[in-house]
Amino acid sequence: MPKVYTLMSTGISELDNVINGVMPGDNIVWQVDNIDDYLKFVDPYCTDAVKNGNTLIYFRFADHKELVPDNIGAKIYHLHPEIGFESFIADIFKVIEEVGEGAFYVFDCLSELAVDWYSDRMLANFFMLTCPYLYDYDTVTYFALMRNYNTSQTVNAIHETAQVIIDVYNRESGMYIHPLKVYKRYSKTMYMLHQWQEKKFVPVGRSIHISEILHDLPHLWLNTSNAKLDMWNRVFERAQELITETSTEEDILKEKEECRQRMLRMVVTRDERLLKLADKYFTLKDLVEIGNHMIGTGLIGGKTVGMLLARAILENKDPSWKKRLETHDSFYIGSDVFYTYLIKSKCWWVRWKQKHSENFLEGVDEARKRLISGTFPTDIKNQMKEILNYFGQSPIIVRSSSLLEDAYGNSFSGKYESVFCTNQGNPEERFEEFMNAVKTVYASTMSREALQYRHQRGLLDRDEQMALLIQRVSGSIYKDYFYPQTAGVGYSYNLYVWDKNIDPKAGVIRLVFGLGTRAVDRHDDDYTRVVSVNEPNKRPEANFEEVKKFAQKKADVLNLEKNRMESAYFSDIADHSGLPLEILASRDAELERYAKENNKSDIFPWILTFEGLLSKTKFIEDIKSMLATLQDAYEHAVDIEFTANFLSGEDYRINLLQCRPFQVKKGVGAVKDPGNINAKNILLKTTGPIIGNSSHFTIDRLVYVVPEVYGKMSERERYETARLIGKITNLGKKKKTIMLLGPGRWGTTTPSLGVPVHFGEINRVSVLCETAEMHEGLIPDVSFGTHFFNDLVELDIHYLAIQPTRKDNVINKALLDQLPNNLENLLQVNSKWNQVVKVMDFMNGNTKLYLYLNAVEQRGLCYVE
Repeated sequence: MPKVYTLMSTGISELDNVINGVMPGDNIVWQVDNIDDYLKFVDPYCTDAVKNGNTLIYFRFADHKELVPDNIGAKIYHLHPEIGFESFIADIFKVIEEVGEGAFYVFDCLSELAVDWYSDRMLANFFMLTCPYLYDYDTVTYFALMRNYNTSQTVNAIHETAQVIIDVYNRESGMYIHPLKVYKRYSKTMYMLHQWQEKKFVPVGRSIHISEILHDLPHLWLNTSNAKLDMWNRVFERAQELITETSTEEDILKEKEECRQRMLRMVVTRDERLLKLADKYFTLKDLVEIGNHMIGTGLIGGKTVGMLLARAILENKDPSWKKRLETHDSFYIGSDVFYTYLIKSKCWWVRWKQKHSENFLEGVDEARKRLISGTFPTDIKNQMKEILNYFGQSPIIVRSSSLLEDAYGNSFSGKYESVFCTNQGNPEERFEEFMNAVKTVYASTMSREALQYRHQRGLLDRDEQMALLIQRVSGSIYKDYFYPQTAGVGYSYNLYVWDKNIDPKAGVIRLVFGLGTRAVDRHDDDYTRVVSVNEPNKRPEANFEEVKKFAQKKADVLNLEKNRMESAYFSDIADHSGLPLEILASRDAELERYAKENNKSDIFPWILTFEGLLSKTKFIEDIKSMLATLQDAYEHAVDIEFTANFLSGEDYRINLLQCRPFQVKKGVGAVKDPGNINAKNILLKTTGPIIGNSSHFTIDRLVYVVPEVYGKMSERERYETARLIGKITNLGKKKKTIMLLGPGRWGTTTPSLGVPVHFGEINRVSVLCETAEMHEGLIPDVSFGTHFFNDLVELDIHYLAIQPTRKDNVINKALLDQLPNNLENLLQVNSKWNQVVKVMDFMNGNTKLYLYLNAVEQRGLCYVE
């Protein structure tokens, strides 16, 4: 028959609710910064225990103030740890045995035992013996540890043994608790940061608030000085000493600078152009701070460097940016960890052969499998667990940050994986999800797309290792969802100039509601808001009906209940409290009028336009300033990723997530007009969108996918068409100017909406043209700001779209039918493909094909002579 005890409680009912109740055997460890914070929880615990008739025992042995007064009704035992470990523990065990089951205990702060015994290891030994003994007697016991006082080995031993671990933070904004471990209990808010508001503990759901509360915590479990001192650790330990050194003696100043220079190459980058920037903006203190957030050794990689550099540049230029930017509390996994993992997974030789072989894709599938199933050293896994303890149940993202990524000349846009972790569940489940995310990013280094990118750009023989950037996802909780209110990408140079008043040098942004994946990944079933920075109220759409048609309908969100990222309709999630709809969306007056006239109440009148954000706040001014400042510092066009969240009214924070050089050839300006062209010789005519520099050049080969035939094909046949296109564009080694013309969206993942080619299949073309043909509702999309768009820009591929129903948009089908199809002369294919794909060559003979693009006026003309 199970034992029955009087009520077991912390003495604070709301705290009991946070941890789903106190259970017999619970050893509860409070990690605090001072003894007064521990006392705030000891007092109600003791009062409640005595009130309910429980036996209360207090072990008094430390020099700090007394925790349990004599008059409360507790049995107080004064112990003397200085006489020796075994005598001390024997006295405690004797009391436990005499008192028996179901008692309540309070211990003085355990951290002071390490002083008495001159050993953290003996403190760990004491806890590993005492905690299970108390557990067997179904007691409830309070312990305290001073945060960051004891070694990580000791803290880990205590964490593994105790049933409940709770961090306590005392800040100007209030008292907070953060449960790190609760044995055999779980709730969907248990491991979140909670604010103590009078008698309530309220989960903190906003990333803005959480990072501000936690970002400045030291992480001794990552502190290099705790490890056995190799060269890496010695450099960091000396740097830590130097930043506190106030002497202005020449030798000290010289040593500081030498240490800073060494650490820049050790940790940040060896790319000379980025190194020049880092040297200008990173202080010695900045570099030590990086080390204090780092697992392992090696470089932090391009994405991390870009994010940290951008923040340093902005705050150096204008200190007020510190208040406008959301505080970041990221962690970094050094590139050497990946290299060790590569070797342990038996993939190193595959990488080595890639440097010296034309068969660089040989063995990559097997290598990816090994990387997905590999293992990490115990010390690395333990530090990863501590990172998850720090983040609690806040969603995080594991982002690639390779050595070559986001550098001048090589963006690697979308080539490596980044993985969201909803970070829900018990600690074991969250750790498994995190490990899978890390392995997924590592395995993406062996993806065919990434390797083909490196091969194409002559980077296979360059040192390419994968560091990782671990970031808190920016945003808030809305019922079962987590997402930012606004996210987007920005470019300091605008290649999409749809109005004469738009200044390309002012930049452009692409805005979305929800996670920024909708801004950087191409979604074939939806749209985004493209904003010219100097003319934010000018839109490419002609009227409000077009605005509605091309407005974003879906948002990417993290579903915390189902532990996954998913897409949800804006209309389904916008009724959550806390969303500033007047800033993010506009009302559809016509729909509201219709609903009123017809007595309908179940309408959703909001359209995602971001008009309030652009006209009622200083957001666009901040973005303009940000882009200009970063471009000046980089001495190069830049592109950024960001989120924005509102606290109240018009008060918001921007989270700058990424910054890198934008691989653009400037010069949108107009070129000489070809003059009047005979209408029968005009093959194509468009009024935009046109992306790229204004140009006038000849086309050597036009590859045309016939919409009427392609539209009747099965999905399998459409994929076959895409593979055929890939073969055509990669014929021969001689450089040709190739133009692709087809229905819907090139590179789509949905064959019903276009041609599903992989970018690696078409990266040798010069022009992509999308047409609104095949079926009603098929709309070309500029996909501005996506990884696909970045690939086009990086390779200087022009983009244009034709919508035949619009004025001055022409597709001359008669002329296309007259031009001879050269497909069968190039490839041995079934004759049926002649009806689907036409290949028209203009390299030889008297007929020439010209393409004229005026990016400023958004006019395009393709014609024959």
